[in-house]
Amino acid sequence: MKTLKSIPISKIQRASKLVQTGAKVGVNYLKYYGDKMVNPEEEAKERLDESNATDIYDSLKDLKGSALKLAQMLSMEKNILPQAYVEKFSLSQFSVPPLSGPLVMKTFKKSFGKFPNEIFDIFNPEAINAASIGQVHKAEKEGKTLAVKIQYPGVADSILSDIAMIKPIAIKMFKIKGEHSEVYFKEVEGKLLEETDYLLEIEQSKEVVAACSHIPNLQFPRYYEAFSSKQIITMDWMDGIHLSEFAKTNTNIELANQLGQALWDFYLYQMHTLKKVHADPHPGNFLVSEEGQLIAIDFGCMKIIPEDFYVPYFELFSKDILDDPVLFHNQLLELEILRVLDTQEETLFFTTMFHEVLSFFTQPFREERFDFSDPVFFEKIGAIGERYFKSTRTQNMNANRGSRHFIYLNRMFFGLFNLMFDLQAKNISINNYKTL
Repeated sequence: MKTLKSIPISKIQRASKLVQTGAKVGVNYLKYYGDKMVNPEEEAKERLDESNATDIYDSLKDLKGSALKLAQMLSMEKNILPQAYVEKFSLSQFSVPPLSGPLVMKTFKKSFGKFPNEIFDIFNPEAINAASIGQVHKAEKEGKTLAVKIQYPGVADSILSDIAMIKPIAIKMFKIKGEHSEVYFKEVEGKLLEETDYLLEIEQSKEVVAACSHIPNLQFPRYYEAFSSKQIITMDWMDGIHLSEFAKTNTNIELANQLGQALWDFYLYQMHTLKKVHADPHPGNFLVSEEGQLIAIDFGCMKIIPEDFYVPYFELFSKDILDDPVLFHNQLLELEILRVLDTQEETLFFTTMFHEVLSFFTQPFREERFDFSDPVFFEKIGAIGERYFKSTRTQNMNANRGSRHFIYLNRMFFGLFNLMFDLQAKNISINNYKTL
């Protein structure tokens, strides 16, 4: 894989890169218009999606940072994006062009005042994995094998300008209207800034390890603050394969169920006991060891769940609330899904939509055990999401709904469900976390 000798850092450099990409997308559309005149429109549209996904991803992977993080987040929206985008953007989870060796050395020197070979006994200048915000190198110190995660230069400084550039795209893609939208962008902006503070990540990682290390079949690395800084994290090197790679080749049903139970217990314990949850559940953040243990390796994105949101949010999972129109209406108002100034049409539409979505989505939580390998369940979730997302009525209304806390909590749930489905986990004990 090629390495990058530099990353566009300034607002002008990054904006220019996106303008160039926009020009390529424009050319792709011109080709598409000619293609569909002589070929079936569906085939022409697939080729358009593939071309656009490739050109957009190639641009974002060179920009890195929050721009590439957006692609990583979108890769989990399997019900919104065409398959070509999902497949291409999924590469951002753990496989993008790394920084060149000299740039790695420069970054390390700036952070520590020393080169890595002055700190570690052995340091591999070639990255083992590279993702949206940083890349991982292998090192050794006093007989310990270590993973050293180095943040890309300029990532933190470019977040505000990146969000300003990405905002118009997000508004169009997710049908966000101006009213109340700034609250959502501020929530994302704050989380992205937190993810660039590696000292905060170490603090959060140690909290999670201390609180969750008793959960069966779950492992964590140790963290070394003496060899870490705001842009560099040093932790134990954990041997294993990424969860997505494991899921593609695994034929051991019992092992899949064991990993699925560990993953489910991990998240439910965080939500209900810690009230603070790992809000970035994509496959690149989990490994599977040779012994069949689940390894969690990244805690840069953690979401605190305030009590005044936690209570009404999880009350919506109750069939008593779902089946009572008055209680359900009041709950939607409390969670800012409905507003007192909504028209009668808006109230009816969003009440109906959220009732259908929640009635189906919360089904696993009303059962003792659940089969997450059931394709019908996930097809129905996808169909509901696609139907409402593409609804012309939604596009004509202010679909900008819900408390800002929904953004990362819903992302966490959908990510978790997708991971459980990828594992084909069956017979999962839903409330196992209560006994841990």
